[in-house]
Amino acid sequence: MKYSNVFPMNAPKGICFVVGLCSLASTLQADDDFEHPPISYQDSPSKDPVARLFERIRSGDESLVPDSNGNYLKSLLHALNIPESSQCLVFSKTSMQILHIGPRTPRAIYFNDSTYVGMVVGSPILELAAIDPQLGSVFYTLERDEKSFQIIRDRGQCLSCHATSRTERVPGVLVRSIYSDRSGRPRSGSSTYITDHRSPFVQRWGGWYVTGQHGTMRHLGNLFADDRDDPQKVDMEAGANCDQLPKTIAISSYLQNTSDIVALMVLEHQTRVHNLVTRANYESRQATYLDGSMNVALGRPSEFESESTQRRVASVGEALVGGLLFADEVELSSPVEGSSDFVQEFQTRGPVDAKGRSFYQLDLKRRMFRYPCSFLILSEHFEGLPEPVAHYVRNRFRDILAGKSKPPPGVRLSKSEMETIRIMLSEFKPGWLAEDPLHEAKSP
Repeated sequence: MKYSNVFPMNAPKGICFVVGLCSLASTLQADDDFEHPPISYQDSPSKDPVARLFERIRSGDESLVPDSNGNYLKSLLHALNIPESSQCLVFSKTSMQILHIGPRTPRAIYFNDSTYVGMVVGSPILELAAIDPQLGSVFYTLERDEKSFQIIRDRGQCLSCHATSRTERVPGVLVRSIYSDRSGRPRSGSSTYITDHRSPFVQRWGGWYVTGQHGTMRHLGNLFADDRDDPQKVDMEAGANCDQLPKTIAISSYLQNTSDIVALMVLEHQTRVHNLVTRANYESRQATYLDGSMNVALGRPSEFESESTQRRVASVGEALVGGLLFADEVELSSPVEGSSDFVQEFQTRGPVDAKGRSFYQLDLKRRMFRYPCSFLILSEHFEGLPEPVAHYVRNRFRDILAGKSKPPPGVRLSKSEMETIRIMLSEFKPGWLAEDPLHEAKSP
């Protein structure tokens, strides 16, 4: 077997992992600020789950075993601890592998808290995106031939789509909703949406298959925009409350007969929070780095923190606090029910407190989660935040949950919910909410 983390000259170009739309955008510009110190995105080694798997394979501690057709998908998901029930299917021709993707051969996305895997039927390539605590989203391909495979880190092609305003201008992931014709092509002149927990259901999942029950709520999944003159005129009833995938799909090519609505909802939420954490990390490190240079030039103490840095940290910190506390989450008007084992498997992740409560527990009646604090607050990604912004977020959480300051706009927490979240965080992250007499977190 061959393994590589260097993009070879003869490797396929333009292959990138896409949770939503990856248009044929211009290639990454060399002056992106995260390509320079202190981030140095491309030049920095990653410690994400795929990089760690690569090291285990190289050392002989783990191996990937192909199935009878020579495919590594099941083995890869097992090695990365990604459940098959997380399968989400997107049929729109909105990635670089458009020749293989369509309504009969949708692209499959599998994910856990920190890693995403994309599979396209008929392609020798698996697309991967993994979350590094310092770099955010790092993109790879697993490329196979008859005798071997390589794991290859992307050298910038993916960032032409995955480091834009749609991803908070940092290397990130996204879910996108479009109006698609019956071949999977986006309809020109129609709207597109980046979707997350704030998005109205009527804007979600265009170009995706959706299985599961959602009552009277309607979405764009399972639908085609047939009217060229009015591409946004679609029959939402036709795509509603579907328990199975269309029979036109070769189900035997996939691991599940579902594209679970609850998995899609979790996917949307965590892509947004991943991007917010990465943005907070980058902004804080860049601001501190600039202060360091200015302190030397102006003869100031090395620990001096400028007002500009404080504002930058507060801005991204406040956005992250809002994302973690589900600011502007759309209230469900009908109960949601998944179509696979995803709900059961997802809710067994993560720690539980003394009363059996977990941030992974779902509500799916009025809102997505039972306790409105993101499970990603427990992630390696969040723990990797530099101290200035970590301090800001920590103090804001402490003050909000104690009722001493208002939460960000759009955050809706009752007193009992604040107390519950405070107790849970105190158990899951001992000392995290402790008083810090030296600083106060003030919302911008």
